Amino acid sequence: MKTRTRFAPSPTGYMHIGNLRTALYEYLIAKSTGGDFILRIEDTDQKRYVEGATDIIYKTLKRVGMDWDEGPDIGGNFGPYVQSERKPLYAEYAHKLVELGGAHYCFCAQKEEDKDADEDTPEAHIKLKDPCKHIPLEEAKRRIAAGEPFVVRQNINKKGTSIFHDVVYGDIEIDYDELDEGVLLKSDGLPTYNFANVIDDHLMQITHVVRGNEYISSTPKYNLIYEAFGWTPPVYVHVPPVMKDAQHKLSKRNGDASFQDLVAKGYLPEAILNYIALLGWNPGDEREIFSLQELKNTFSSERLNKSPAIFDITKLTWMNGCYIRNLSAEDFHKLALPYYNNLSQSIDFSALSSVLQPRIETLAQIPEEVAFLAEVPEYSADLYTNKKMKTDTEVAAKALNLVLPVLESATAWNNEALFETLKGVATANEMKNGQILYPVRIALSGKETTPGGATELACILGKEETLRRIHNAINKLNNL
Repeated sequence: MKTRTRFAPSPTGYMHIGNLRTALYEYLIAKSTGGDFILRIEDTDQKRYVEGATDIIYKTLKRVGMDWDEGPDIGGNFGPYVQSERKPLYAEYAHKLVELGGAHYCFCAQKEEDKDADEDTPEAHIKLKDPCKHIPLEEAKRRIAAGEPFVVRQNINKKGTSIFHDVVYGDIEIDYDELDEGVLLKSDGLPTYNFANVIDDHLMQITHVVRGNEYISSTPKYNLIYEAFGWTPPVYVHVPPVMKDAQHKLSKRNGDASFQDLVAKGYLPEAILNYIALLGWNPGDEREIFSLQELKNTFSSERLNKSPAIFDITKLTWMNGCYIRNLSAEDFHKLALPYYNNLSQSIDFSALSSVLQPRIETLAQIPEEVAFLAEVPEYSADLYTNKKMKTDTEVAAKALNLVLPVLESATAWNNEALFETLKGVATANEMKNGQILYPVRIALSGKETTPGGATELACILGKEETLRRIHNAINKLNNL
């Protein structure tokens, strides 16, 4: 049977890193076997719905290259692919489940615990003994026909232990006595998470379901629904959470970065995707850098880990630096250009990009790295003193006075020519190269460290601005 997986997010805001990882694993399971990846929007919890969130889902998946084979925007043979548009289906199957003995009608006044159950999360499930379970079916139907509000609640009639297999955790046993008879269909006719997923996954012929391991305890309830209808459950792939640290889950609610936040901070989508693939999966060797195509060729769900993965921003930053360095010069320049907005148009931006690319790890580092190009910051003359370069303010003043007329008469203004020119000044005056180059770099930048050497900065700034800054530096030293 052809592998079919689905990513079924709720449109509740930005793309959480854990959600994107789930989508990636669903995508890789499908594509590594030539299967189909389906996008389904689960919008039945209207209280949490965020305007525009569906577009964020589309844009995020497209931005990382995870194209879907079926979905709300492109259609398919199993639509609609938005749960709120499938509402009549859920009512139909809920009534069928009651007829089959897998559920019952409940007329109890809505209690606080029923409201919690509507939140569609495993944590919201509550254990209760429903007196409505014993109402004869015909009597329940008469009350419904008379217009009495009702919900459909699952029956847990089995005793003993539920045993099911999970790709990550192996065979799992859960006592049926631990399961609650939760709401499947709410009084407004909309399904809860537990019911809608089973119906949709079956009707869409989903073969593999990837979800967080917090749903393991609910899986026997899903299986009872499959069993009542005579359907075959999918292959379950429960994955551990992505953690902020050893005690806390990564959570947007707690201010942790979403995919959009990371992109805004200068991380490349390809690097983010590569990194989260390794948060719970390993290829079985030492490789860490994977394109999406390489992941499709390498991925196996059997290599998913049971242990929670800790999100390490330092490791992501390192990986992002690898991706930046692997970009073509043209591609990096296009990405860097928006960060040069505050710089003079006289600056050679192409030269600046070529200097920055090997030296930064995130695009967001660019503004701080290049701020001195707009204006030399206030700096202490002590910066000219460098034991390694054998320079001090006296040596620096001598070097800059020697360099100024040579640069004023220079006709070739490129890095190679300028470097040879300044080396020539050092040789002619029996000075070390560093005793010339280091003071020039300080004069041009006012910084101890820069994304380029003296002659590279001179090329970026251009001749006129270079000479102006050296003049200013000489005046600064003369006034000590």
